[in-house]
Amino acid sequence: MNKLELYFRLVRLDKPIGTLLLLWPTLCALWLASNGKPDLTLVVIFSLGTLLMRSAGCAMNDYADQDIDKFVKRTAQRPITSGRISGKEALAIAGALAVLSFCLILPLNALTKQLSVAAVIIAGTYPYFKRFFAIPQAYLGIAFGFGIPMAFAAIQNTVPLVAWVLLLGNVFWAVAYDTEYAMVDRDDDLKIGIKTSAITFGRYDVAAVMLCYAVHLGLLLACGWQLGMGVWFAGGVAVAAGIACYHYTLIRGRERDPCFYAFRHNNWLGAAVFAGVALDYALR
Repeated sequence: MNKLELYFRLVRLDKPIGTLLLLWPTLCALWLASNGKPDLTLVVIFSLGTLLMRSAGCAMNDYADQDIDKFVKRTAQRPITSGRISGKEALAIAGALAVLSFCLILPLNALTKQLSVAAVIIAGTYPYFKRFFAIPQAYLGIAFGFGIPMAFAAIQNTVPLVAWVLLLGNVFWAVAYDTEYAMVDRDDDLKIGIKTSAITFGRYDVAAVMLCYAVHLGLLLACGWQLGMGVWFAGGVAVAAGIACYHYTLIRGRERDPCFYAFRHNNWLGAAVFAGVALDYALR
């Protein structure tokens, strides 16, 4: 495997699920902030920025976890921990991608740029939270949802309360899907001694996941009501609720493969919510 292929794997371009989990709430925010008519340039900027920042975050995560990943079956062959690229290379790639992402938002207002600095700090520090924070997935939810306040800032030059509530809802969604992800690695994580929500929730892990889904969807409905959304939006949330119930059937046995499938399937939950938002505006 050549260096280009290793860099490709480092930034997870072979695994787009992470980018999609960031992209759906960001797109929803762009539509909601603009009353369903976001400027195409903004859509392109935020979509590319999402891809770049997720990739930078992956490189930073692997740098931070290089001494941990070797003990986890799923991550033992990642490029850094397997010794095929150096930590310095990963940091250089993460820095370059972050700079490129910042260049994308140079045409935008000052508030968006200020929020982007916070986003970089949050994304860069997330990997270290699992050392001491009992539910690092909550911090991940902030990192994965920070495109929401940035989208409102870019369009409205302010971040209204509804944007922060949407971000809070995204935190609960991230705890739900990343707990499913953590359930895959729970045995390894217990041996290593790092913190995850799957360990913190213990035997209540499945119940906690479903509760987080419920809070996420409930906050979405509250925000939609506040913004005057209609039946198509409610329909999208209802489909998302059905998908969440399907995930219950996958994770209740706590088996590795079904839990990992449930995590990846959250792409469709996010897509359903966005489809509801977009259709609600398009069919008015």
